[in-house]
Amino acid sequence: MSSFSAPRDPSRRGFPGGNVRTRALVPTIVVLVVLMAVFGIFTNFWTERLWFGAVDYSGVFTTTLVTKIGMFAVFGVLLGAAVFANLALAYRLRPRYRAMSTEQQTLDRYRAVVDPHRKLIAGVAALLFALIAGSSAAGRWETFLQWRNATSFGTRDPQFNLDVSFFVFGYPWYRFLIGFGFSVIVLSLIAALVAHYLYGGIRLQTQGQKASAAAQAHVSVLLGLFVLLKAVAYWFDRYGLVTAGHRMSNQAFTGLTYTDAHAVLPAKTVLTVIAAICALLFFANVVRRTWLLPGLGVGLLVLSTVLLGWAWPAIIQQVTVRPNEPVKESKYIQRNIDATRQAYGVNGTEVTEYTAKTSTTAGQLADDADTLPGVRLIDPAIVGETFEQLQQVRGFYTFNKPLDVDRYKINGESRDAVVAVRELSLAGVPADQRNWNNDHTVYTHGYGLVGAYGNQRTPEGSPQWLQGGIPTQGELGKYEPRIYFGEESPPYSIVGAPKGAKPVELDIPGGSGDAQTTNTYQGKGGVPIGSFGRRLLYAAKFQDFNILLNQSRINSASKVLYDRDPRERVQKVAPWLSLDSDPYPAVVGGRIKWIIDGYTMSADYPLSQRLLLDDATSTSLTRQPAIAGQPSERLNYVRNSVKATVDAYDGTVSLYQWDDKDPVLRTWMKAFPNTVQPKSKMPDALLDHVRYPEDLMKIQREILAQYHVTDAGSFYQGTERWRVPSDPTQQGAKQPAYYLSVRMPGEQSPAFSLTSTYIYFNRENLAAFVAVDADARSKDYGKIRVLQLADKTQIDGPSQIANKLNSDTRVADKLLPLTRGDSRATKGNLLTLPVGGGLLYVQPVYVESGSGDASYPLLRLVLASFGGQTGVGTTLQEALNMVFQGDAGADTGENAGGQPNQPGQPGKRPNQPSQPSETVAAALAEASKAFDEAQAALQKGDLKGYADAVARAQEAVGRAAKAQAAERDSAGKPTPKPTPKATPTRTPTPAPRPG
Repeated sequence: MSSFSAPRDPSRRGFPGGNVRTRALVPTIVVLVVLMAVFGIFTNFWTERLWFGAVDYSGVFTTTLVTKIGMFAVFGVLLGAAVFANLALAYRLRPRYRAMSTEQQTLDRYRAVVDPHRKLIAGVAALLFALIAGSSAAGRWETFLQWRNATSFGTRDPQFNLDVSFFVFGYPWYRFLIGFGFSVIVLSLIAALVAHYLYGGIRLQTQGQKASAAAQAHVSVLLGLFVLLKAVAYWFDRYGLVTAGHRMSNQAFTGLTYTDAHAVLPAKTVLTVIAAICALLFFANVVRRTWLLPGLGVGLLVLSTVLLGWAWPAIIQQVTVRPNEPVKESKYIQRNIDATRQAYGVNGTEVTEYTAKTSTTAGQLADDADTLPGVRLIDPAIVGETFEQLQQVRGFYTFNKPLDVDRYKINGESRDAVVAVRELSLAGVPADQRNWNNDHTVYTHGYGLVGAYGNQRTPEGSPQWLQGGIPTQGELGKYEPRIYFGEESPPYSIVGAPKGAKPVELDIPGGSGDAQTTNTYQGKGGVPIGSFGRRLLYAAKFQDFNILLNQSRINSASKVLYDRDPRERVQKVAPWLSLDSDPYPAVVGGRIKWIIDGYTMSADYPLSQRLLLDDATSTSLTRQPAIAGQPSERLNYVRNSVKATVDAYDGTVSLYQWDDKDPVLRTWMKAFPNTVQPKSKMPDALLDHVRYPEDLMKIQREILAQYHVTDAGSFYQGTERWRVPSDPTQQGAKQPAYYLSVRMPGEQSPAFSLTSTYIYFNRENLAAFVAVDADARSKDYGKIRVLQLADKTQIDGPSQIANKLNSDTRVADKLLPLTRGDSRATKGNLLTLPVGGGLLYVQPVYVESGSGDASYPLLRLVLASFGGQTGVGTTLQEALNMVFQGDAGADTGENAGGQPNQPGQPGKRPNQPSQPSETVAAALAEASKAFDEAQAALQKGDLKGYADAVARAQEAVGRAAKAQAAERDSAGKPTPKPTPKATPTRTPTPAPRPG
């Protein structure tokens, strides 16, 4: 009987080939992982290089990279070499003969394992520490460049008489060096102790001498260096006192105090000397080889630290300062006030006492005829849904909300406008059309800027457009409407095609005549992706191998567009800037430009009050996801030093030096030459749209709430402290600052301004009104004016006014017919204006009928309050007339009939306002009559009659709404053509809503 044996499994133990294959597999996997990691690093590096080259900022990429690599190498090598050298020195200093003991026998076993590989182990340990130190140092590249290119402030601090640049640029770098020095010494000391113990230089359990003479000398030197560096740290701690935080009179205080100047500062100087002497004792221990003197030195240093560094300042504070704090701290409070006002740019604030009128008379606003048309009734935080319903055109377009406020010259007159760009949103593309080709080569860009007049709306309450529709038309003339770079752009798109090739990028949905439905990108922005190598790189970058495999849509002329958010693009080319949280679009020179304000900030300006950036800039608007909130970091110096633009079509980034006196900006311009253009290079047309930035205003108003007081005594008492009021429409969040065209008392004409209010610190009454001139063409641009209300005048603050309007029965009566059924009212921004010798509050009320995708808010009512009197109407004019005894005295310049005012005549109404049709008018009249009957029934207590009358009124309102909607839809089917130049005052009819 024959038998057959099965072949042996190579993977089984004992088969010669199994172990070989297993041993070969592991290094192969390791090699593949390493290669993939290297390729990933190379991909990121090379694509970043290509991106910076495409935007013409290769110098930023090179400077940043070289600086990071240089710091990584220098500090990594220093730390790694120090650790390795101390390990090698400890090995060289090992004792030749070691006394036999149980401890040594145990260590011998460890030495037997370590000794054959000691160089490798030491090298790996040094390399590991070097990588950690190098990575940490590379992250401080900005600190190094600021120190290396420091520019003088021309201002000296009053305590040390040093230029401010030492504290802003030098001090952070020196602190980093001291911290790095401590790391080197501590890690070297640990490495030396471990090596000495392992090789017998230090014996913990053996009787007799615990350390050899060589080990003792080695450790003494390292400890001496540590204490000597501590002496240096004590000396530099003195300079850190000018930015130290304290509590004074139960409030935060930044800077030097009386105790710091008279106790802490001398103590730091004495401790510096003691630490230096202690370091010398450690160095002397190399020769004397006794730990007695160094031990005494350390004891003296610790005792001195406790007595001089803690006990003595505490005694001075409790015994000398606290009983006489207002007097003792007066000098230092004044220094803090002066430095803070200088550092935040509010030292030129003009504070005027304002005795606001609290009574109303007929015709009281006659002198404010030029101001009332500047009351912006269209709330950009609310009308985003209205823009989408009336101007979206297709579901794959969107408007980034909240919308933005700008101004345009229409027929020579500057008009406030609410604007947004129609951006592409892939989320709106039908699911059955979502595929790689459509997502990345067809749906590539948005189309057109949409704008509405700030103080006008149609009879139904929708915005009155100054620009809109597809193709775009209106008052802004001809411009490039395509939005390839925006806040909602897809992560990446592949665009471009050879000349003569059929366009595939969707351009104008349903285009006809001269309008093309598709387009081919012709801009200079983007990275060419035609070669195989680049396609491979970007396939790896985006982890999408369709880029590598696609042959029909990617060709020799193709470009890839990515990092398309305007804020992100500016941040990459200027990483040293802090950016405003809300970029805004404008039509400039025939192109749509995103305008972004750039700030230079510091937390090291001496004696200036520090605050939290995110807390200072947080308002009810920053809660919206589209707004990029500021980071949670401290600052005590800020300048709006740069105005940046991003071309919405080709992505070109331009940086302009707005503040040519800012030392921080000048320092960065030295570090990155030729990246920021001088202000003179800024296009003249851009100045029409440059405005004072919101985040800067919010920071400054936070500071002025306390630092409008310039006298140290009053400041200490805190009786004049203000605070920013809460937004009455969203409890728990601060009220935003609002762009308005207002005329401040004593000024000749209204100015485009950024406005806000203050209430008292512990009350809700209005304390002050603040406005900063936001028009870049104004000679007073950036001037902050504060109207401080007289102490004897009690003016309601925003929350009190909101409560008064909410409880007004006339307001409730007006809202009642508008909020029946599933309709709901939303109150817009509560605006404050200094008019009529007092302060006027204006608030639009929007009504949204129904729910779902077809619902959108319409402006239906306007509320007003002045001097304790309230008014409500379908227009601001009607509301003001109610407040001012039937006659406000001036025309608000509104146009509920759908036609704007004549240029230069803000108070003149159009001659032929559009009227509702007979059907609509009859239904509204029937509804009005029914509501009157309902009110009469309610007064009589006839609840059944009341309910019947309300039902009839609702039915009549519904008929009127349906009739009005039908008339509007039938009248607006074709998109209107641009208004002829012969009738320049007409605006285009709203584009038809998408079906």
